[in-house]
Amino acid sequence: MGAELYGKTLGIIGLGRIGKEVATRMQSFAMRTIGYDPITPPEVSKSWGVEQMSLEELWPQCDYITVHTPLMPSTTGLLNDASFAKCKRGVKVVNCARGGIIDEAALLRALDSGQCGGAGLDVFVEEPPKDQALINHPNVISCPHLGASTKEAQARCGQDIALQIVDMVKGKALVGAVNAQVLASTFTPESQQWIRLGEALGKLLKACNTTKQPYNQVHITTQGECLKKSAEFLSSAVFVGLMPESSENGPNLVNALTLAEETGITIKKGHSDGNQAKATCVLEASVNGSVYKASGTVQTAVPVLLELNGSVFRQPVPLSGNLLFFRAAASPQLLPSVTGVLAAADVEIDHFSASSASGGDQWYCVGVPSLLKDLSTLSPLVKEAAQLTA
Repeated sequence: MGAELYGKTLGIIGLGRIGKEVATRMQSFAMRTIGYDPITPPEVSKSWGVEQMSLEELWPQCDYITVHTPLMPSTTGLLNDASFAKCKRGVKVVNCARGGIIDEAALLRALDSGQCGGAGLDVFVEEPPKDQALINHPNVISCPHLGASTKEAQARCGQDIALQIVDMVKGKALVGAVNAQVLASTFTPESQQWIRLGEALGKLLKACNTTKQPYNQVHITTQGECLKKSAEFLSSAVFVGLMPESSENGPNLVNALTLAEETGITIKKGHSDGNQAKATCVLEASVNGSVYKASGTVQTAVPVLLELNGSVFRQPVPLSGNLLFFRAAASPQLLPSVTGVLAAADVEIDHFSASSASGGDQWYCVGVPSLLKDLSTLSPLVKEAAQLTA
């Protein structure tokens, strides 16, 4: 006796182009389609009939599970002993993506115990697999990684490649992620916090650059053991904030470093364990002899600024909302004067931060509900000013 797909629930892990196509086809069998994807917005997947949820919510609802993600650290062994234990007894799984997304030893244990009712496998950790235990299992259907091995699919693949090369030569937008390995390290909540910090630091130094020339050299340094492997995506995040925005093909985590190099910016990346008890990102940029330097970290999941051009803030500045930075000589009359200028422009002060310098010029930060329309209204109170929305 077989089983119908009608009325069953399909969990789709990975809601990119292939996940979407799978959902469309399975909906024709009146299956309920649910899914998980850390990148595709829920409102997008909802438009083609897939309800997004967390993996913890998804596992116990599925009659069938299919995976359509790349193989990377965050997806290796995604279906394992713990995952299978949370599923319905008898759940069936399909892997036509990459070997290793499903823990093969855990799958075999689940098949033997009946927790998994069957598996369809087109990919394996080792291809061809030397261990025949899964292939020979009575509840497994296996194929030798031939999902795209049809004459029609290969013809379409060649045509797509040719058309994309033509589009590239003509300067048209490209489809799909190119050289997107940097994305593999960006899916965790911790990584997202540091990405927001990198973008905010980039925006700050872009705002500080009042010349019409782009920075010609940018040096990004990570400090602290936990950021040892984060230099690549942090550097990309910095340039997402630092590069000029454009309506088409603007900077993102995949293309930001390439766009920067094409602009002629010399990029230096480094890491220092040092004696840093606190993980820190230090950004230094120069143009026409002027150098700007900022450092920041993440505190309780919030990106904060620690230092700007030698001015160390007494309290770290949260890099969120509308921020007005200015450099001026320390004076008891400075804050009342700046407050007066802002009040005249109908701008209130949400918070104020000063650096700990005892004398001379130092940087200040004011949090405001809206940005000033004209920074020149602060003259001659301040020597430099910059504002941004972080």
